[in-house]
Amino acid sequence: MDEIFMKEALKEARKAYEINEVPIGAVIVRNGEIVGRGFNQKETLKDATLHAEISAIKDACRNLGGWRLPGCTMYVTLEPCSMCAGALVNARVERLVIGASDYKTGACGSVLNIVQMEKLNHQIDVQSGVLENECSDILKMFFEELRNSKK
Repeated sequence: MDEIFMKEALKEARKAYEINEVPIGAVIVRNGEIVGRGFNQKETLKDATLHAEISAIKDACRNLGGWRLPGCTMYVTLEPCSMCAGALVNARVERLVIGASDYKTGACGSVLNIVQMEKLNHQIDVQSGVLENECSDILKMFFEELRNSKK
């Protein structure tokens, strides 16, 4: 089941890729149904908070009618940063499934682990490496094309 929903997150990442954004996508699932979707739009909309995870959380909150997201799982193609990890904790997301780890800014186990800090009021179950190659490949391809366009 995790692979099915990670493929949906990859569809969101491709939307970002198509508009020349860093291709990261996220979906939020509850009871086997997607309740939120998001992809990076921070360059397009000139807003530092418009990461895929934040957009997906906002979409899920609208669709479910509240700011708490109990019983929800987020699928995201790249490990969330500290801002997004904090938002996941605040939204009370139950589970986080990550495609590729982020060894520069990841805050869910790589550099930091905000989502499982015992001092916080909520901890999230985390699974990493689901469709890792596909999630990593889209990012590698994007940055390779970006470097080549600057030559």
